[in-house]
Amino acid sequence: MDNSLPPRLRSVPTETKLVIGLVSGAELVNHMYLVLFPPILGVLASDFEVSLFLLGLAMGAQGVTNTVFQLPFGYLSDNYSRTLTLGLSLGFGTLGVFIVAVAPSYPVLVAGQLLLGLGVAGHHPTHFPLLSEATPPELRGRAFSMRGFAGNIGFAIPPAFITAAIGLGGLSWRHAVGLIGIAGAVYTIVTLFVFVRYVGPGVTRPDRDDTTDTHTTRPLSQRILAELRSLAAAPAILALTFLAFIAAMSGWGVTTYTVILLTDGYGVGLDTANLTLTAMFLAGAVMVLVGGDLADRLEPGPVIVATFAVVGLLVTLFGSLAIPPVFAIVVALLIGGIRSLAGPARSKLTDSFSGRQALGMNFATITVGTMVGGALAPALFGALIDYVAIQVAFFAIAGFTFLALFVTVAIVYSYDESTSSEGVSTD
Repeated sequence: MDNSLPPRLRSVPTETKLVIGLVSGAELVNHMYLVLFPPILGVLASDFEVSLFLLGLAMGAQGVTNTVFQLPFGYLSDNYSRTLTLGLSLGFGTLGVFIVAVAPSYPVLVAGQLLLGLGVAGHHPTHFPLLSEATPPELRGRAFSMRGFAGNIGFAIPPAFITAAIGLGGLSWRHAVGLIGIAGAVYTIVTLFVFVRYVGPGVTRPDRDDTTDTHTTRPLSQRILAELRSLAAAPAILALTFLAFIAAMSGWGVTTYTVILLTDGYGVGLDTANLTLTAMFLAGAVMVLVGGDLADRLEPGPVIVATFAVVGLLVTLFGSLAIPPVFAIVVALLIGGIRSLAGPARSKLTDSFSGRQALGMNFATITVGTMVGGALAPALFGALIDYVAIQVAFFAIAGFTFLALFVTVAIVYSYDESTSSEGVSTD
């Protein structure tokens, strides 16, 4: 047997498997919440009598609260309780979904998205520290990929489920969204019970070694300033945050407007376009597992660079409208699969640059970049579609993908293992 290979999941403790499974399930729920709008953008525009630009702003609204509350949730995760952080995240997100389902007007729809974003904000600052604490270093790429696999399945569910629900007599998009919220509520209750009952404090409590706990004795304003100063002194984390922003602009541009491109640009039927979006996420779910294996076997940098290079070329071809519709669907599936290869490598790179007592804050900081990109992308590319042309929007998405490639090269060139364990100080 080759002892250099990472251990298989069956060889690790039961608690590790439990944490990976629960966190992965939470990510599935989280991602279901994030893609409620793309399958029904046309229906929402008609029901609420608003433009794609305004719906893009509504989607961006969840990115605003998501961004604002990343660091508070990161601080809560690193200093108090990861179980509490996870519970608050799932609870607020589920409540936001229910508000979206019953929204009588556009402002209420936006309010639901704002609350949904508040819930989503706590996931990254909690998920990655839980996985990192519960999993040995040589297996973390695969652990991150299991979470990514579940997240892609979560992305894949709403397009197919909502399409099927609307196709049934007497059901509407509101019923479908409400059922998704009910599933999330049940999962929240089960997950919190299992964490409290079966997961030890070594995983769920902050990794702190100071007995005096000066973080609680200093005034809150001093603690906040200390956290921000530490962030400013962590250049690799800030660089990865910028990369996350660029990658999110590209990723959310594709996710949000693939259905519109297929229907309006290629003349594909709405049902087929939504199923294509679902298939893209399913392809991503498979490929993220491959990405996890690559992240444990290879250096993260080359995996990320190669992924962005291929995806950039595919998005350019997809947006050109120069290929037959059937080929466009194939290209969309390739984009959905290949773009997922980089996820575990990026997460492992962040983990390697982070101090163990700053995992929540560092992943929260990088997620701020992701959320800012997620907030801006729908409105920006929606405006390009509304006022310029859909091809221009997808060429812009490809441009962000290639920019992410160059930023990754700069990070790999500028930082190496000597930057490991930087990040937010807990002194």
